[in-house]
Amino acid sequence: MEEIRLEKGKKIYFASDFHLGIPDPERSRLRETQLVNWLEFVRQDAAEIYLMGDLFDFWFEYKTVIPKGYVRLFGKLAEITDSGLPVYLFRGNHDIWAFDYLEKEVGLCLERESVTKLINGRKFFLAHGDGLGPGDRGYKFLKKVFELKFNQWLFRWLHPDLGARMGLYFSKKSRIANIIKEGKPENHVPLEKEMLYQFALSESKSDPEIDYFVFGHRHMPVQKQITEKTELIILGDWVTNFTYGVFDGEKFELKFLGK
Repeated sequence: MEEIRLEKGKKIYFASDFHLGIPDPERSRLRETQLVNWLEFVRQDAAEIYLMGDLFDFWFEYKTVIPKGYVRLFGKLAEITDSGLPVYLFRGNHDIWAFDYLEKEVGLCLERESVTKLINGRKFFLAHGDGLGPGDRGYKFLKKVFELKFNQWLFRWLHPDLGARMGLYFSKKSRIANIIKEGKPENHVPLEKEMLYQFALSESKSDPEIDYFVFGHRHMPVQKQITEKTELIILGDWVTNFTYGVFDGEKFELKFLGK
């Protein structure tokens, strides 16, 4: 495994679960602006930036058509990647239908599976987090259905206006959209019962050299030591928490936007 060595003063940034597009254009635009401003801020000392999934609440790329909107975000991301700064996007369960547009036109490095990286002697296990851990068989089955090339081909035959309208209709009815409208954080089970906690604990036994498990997906900011060596990081979201992670070469820190 090739090791990434950070130059003095450089950092790695992580953020996840922006769910742009809901609950309405006005509030989505506000979060998009916050994200653009954050990207401009962190690029000053970033060695790499990781967007860990669910950048959009609904995303589907037709061969010649992409969803309307997000011009400011795409412009900023293209500006950053054109400068030579790598930006990685992990496909989440809401942007599972991201294909090659974001790679070819925006310059993102699109990750479709979990990734293990060695950075300054620290071993990172990186993933959005959906489908990991025990249980949740219903979602795991649906994920396989959504990833089938034949089903993607069928959806592509819908007119883009109809396909996007269907996707956004269900997005606006979703649990996440209601949470944004109410402005309240999600209720979660105790951390020890969380699937990602159980997954990380199990994987750390198989590979005790992992220093950090970094996930999105669960919308809860968590930084917890799960073994003597290993920390579990769940990045929270930009729905109610507005949190992100920073690794400075020595330690990982979970931060709140504006603090």
